Amino acid sequence: MPYKFPLTSSNVTRFFIVFNLVLLLALGFMVHNAVNAWLTDKRYAMIDLSHAVQKRIDAWRFATWQIYENLATSAAGTPPASTLQETRLRPDVYYLEKTRRKTEALIFGSHDSSTLDMTMRMSNYLDTLWGAENPTWSMYFLNGQDNSLIMISTLPLKDMATRYKESAINSLVDARRAEMLQQANALDERESFSPLRHFAWQNDHYFTLRTTFNQPGHLATVVAFDLPINDLIPRNMPLENFQLRQDSTLTTSNDEEETENTRISLANPNLEIAASLPSTPLQLVYRVSIGSLVMDTLHNLLWPLLINLLLFLMSISGMLFLRQQSLRPNENQSAELDSLRVLNEEIVASLPVGLLVYDFASNRTILSNKIAEHLLPHLNLQKIINMSDQHQGVLQATINNEVYEIRHARSVLSPHTQLFMMRDQDRELLVNKKMQKAQQVLDRNHQMRQQLLHNLGHALNRPLEQIVAQLVQLSQRDNDEAVLDVLEESQELYRLVDDIVLLNRLEAHDWSPDAVVFNLQEMLDEIALDILPLMRRKGLSLVINNHQPNDELRFGDRRAVRKVLATLMHYALITTSWGKITLEVKAAEAHPDRLTFQLTDTGAGLNIDELANVDFPFLGDTAHDRYGHASGMAFFLCKQLCKQMGGTLDILAKPDIGTRYAIQLPMAQEQQTQQEEKLLEDVAVLVEIAMEDVHKIVCRHLENWGAKCLTPDERISGQDHDLLITDDPGKMSDWSLLLADDEPGYHALSERQYRVNFNLSNALLDALLALIEKQLAHDVMEDDAEPESPSPLLSGGYFQLFVETVPDDVKRLYTESAEKDYPSLAQTAHRLKGVFAMLNLLPGKQLCEELEQHIKACDDSYIKNTTSDIDRYVNELLQQGNQ
Repeated sequence: MPYKFPLTSSNVTRFFIVFNLVLLLALGFMVHNAVNAWLTDKRYAMIDLSHAVQKRIDAWRFATWQIYENLATSAAGTPPASTLQETRLRPDVYYLEKTRRKTEALIFGSHDSSTLDMTMRMSNYLDTLWGAENPTWSMYFLNGQDNSLIMISTLPLKDMATRYKESAINSLVDARRAEMLQQANALDERESFSPLRHFAWQNDHYFTLRTTFNQPGHLATVVAFDLPINDLIPRNMPLENFQLRQDSTLTTSNDEEETENTRISLANPNLEIAASLPSTPLQLVYRVSIGSLVMDTLHNLLWPLLINLLLFLMSISGMLFLRQQSLRPNENQSAELDSLRVLNEEIVASLPVGLLVYDFASNRTILSNKIAEHLLPHLNLQKIINMSDQHQGVLQATINNEVYEIRHARSVLSPHTQLFMMRDQDRELLVNKKMQKAQQVLDRNHQMRQQLLHNLGHALNRPLEQIVAQLVQLSQRDNDEAVLDVLEESQELYRLVDDIVLLNRLEAHDWSPDAVVFNLQEMLDEIALDILPLMRRKGLSLVINNHQPNDELRFGDRRAVRKVLATLMHYALITTSWGKITLEVKAAEAHPDRLTFQLTDTGAGLNIDELANVDFPFLGDTAHDRYGHASGMAFFLCKQLCKQMGGTLDILAKPDIGTRYAIQLPMAQEQQTQQEEKLLEDVAVLVEIAMEDVHKIVCRHLENWGAKCLTPDERISGQDHDLLITDDPGKMSDWSLLLADDEPGYHALSERQYRVNFNLSNALLDALLALIEKQLAHDVMEDDAEPESPSPLLSGGYFQLFVETVPDDVKRLYTESAEKDYPSLAQTAHRLKGVFAMLNLLPGKQLCEELEQHIKACDDSYIKNTTSDIDRYVNELLQQGNQ
């Protein structure tokens, strides 16, 4: 068996301590390596810097000997050139004039012409050496012949000497003269070096190399160079941290021991890195403060340090969390074990069967309840084990004339531990008999309840039907509001009783769909007529949008479908205080035999309690208004009906927005014979409806009946139409229908105008047919009356006057109406009206009067229609006159 690490509090603590120690050691090694790498980098930088300084010193040692031996000595024995000129700047200060201005030279003290020539030679030589150099270079030559001092530098010496009297040049020259005189008097020192110096005005760092040359009979000649080191120092090493001092140790020049020439020492509070210059008694020292070293190390190790700190904090927090939460103290563990033991004993004691756990190795009872303790003295456990092995662990035993079923099982963990369960067979049989009797009583009660509700429903239906019928007759004779309220309450009671009877049949599985062939549009018209009085009383709008053809036949349970739609529409009516209720019927192209009914309202929506009634009736309170209370079984009944018909009911409600009821039902489409000619074939109807939904519904009905629909935008100028359908009373004209949603059918507003409900397709069709019949009768009467009263236009000399004036005015009407020139259009219409009145043409006069009214209202569509009527009337008169 593999070893498992015990997860105890002490082990977890030790693990986290070791982990934190490893983190600290890793952090220490990391810091040590970073500091060591930094020191090694600086050490190698100091080696490279010492080599560069040593090369510069050797190069200018050679230049010093060249200047002394080749220039100074040769100039002393050569006659001076006559072209040399000098300028006296101040007393004992002379400036050498020259053409090349890389270097400038000053001579301090009295001197002869050979000194001037020597100065020119040295200046030209240094022009060559310093021509490509950018730092500031300076040379000082203390002449032993005449004790004059020559200064040659890349600085603008003339400007500095003339502009700043007793300034930096004088102090610099005086300091150099004093150093060189001191060097000349030191007999045992041929070469010396100055410490690092700093030009304050140019931020240059340099040191001075001084070399002494002794001449017999003369003073010593001293040559000094200011050697800059700014161009040698790396950018990441500040110049202020460098020092040049005497080296007290002996240096070697072996390449293998170059690293031994650099030393790192701690000079509190700084760290010094010193590199020896092999051919000089000097060492170059770089000093860094301990604080700067620490800050650089922290900056370089910022992210590793943060990660280590984060790991350290996580380990500490994890250790605390595990100690406080996951790893309970021993006291808590023992208390938990005691509570589990007590719970286990309580469970065993409450079991309805006897339970015994016996250890045969130690012959003791591990666990048992009262039933097992009562039966244990009468049982031979070893014999039960032997017999149960032969009967699959189950046997029966009779104890005190009571039959018990004993089940035996062995423990998988401990083979000597056996489990026994004793069940009282007599008691179980008694309990089963009682359960069967209780179930029989329950089934009998259900049957009695169903029979009671069935008989009660049938007993109440007949008187309620009579009461509703009498109230309907009374409401038709009297428009009393109280009668209408009593009628509505009676109808609601009748619907409730009918719902209870139907739901009772559904629960008793006594109901099945009664499928018949029916017209879908007729059923929707009946629903609209039933709900119309309630809609009118609450001031709501109803829109029934059936996308299927009007004459389409479907196969299904017409009564059940109507019941579902009417019930949901009554519920939506109660929850809606303003707005409209829309019922949309359509079939998907992929499933033409499956209809979708979508009922949408703009009410307050449904709450959670009302939606709970979908699964079971009367679980929650329902909505109510001042006219009635919604039924608590409406949703459950509709869902069960849809389920029985093979469909579904989905309800989606949003607070303060409304509710959408989606019903999907399988309803097969019946095959129909194609009609040879439709009812409204060759009938042109002008449709001017503002509401888009109503416009689509009316156009769909008209197209199904064979009519041709015209709109003001699509109508060609002068195109004739037979009827007008509009929802605006201001646009009514002859032979027109006014649409509404609160009309219980249709009725006549005048002889040539009707008001009709667009939700009722049959009423809309009847109104159209009645209007067409009256229009045909009127045309027949006009045709019969025309021969009896001939127009004066056909007699006398007025026909020629009519031909010359009226057609031009009609053309002018078209032009001015297109340009919307209403004043000119009104004058032309008034002139035409006078012509028709003079000729006793009453139809033309009436048309002109209608045109004037439309011009005042600026109604372009009616202006075009009336102009077309006038044009048609004039053409008819012209045809009669030509015959």
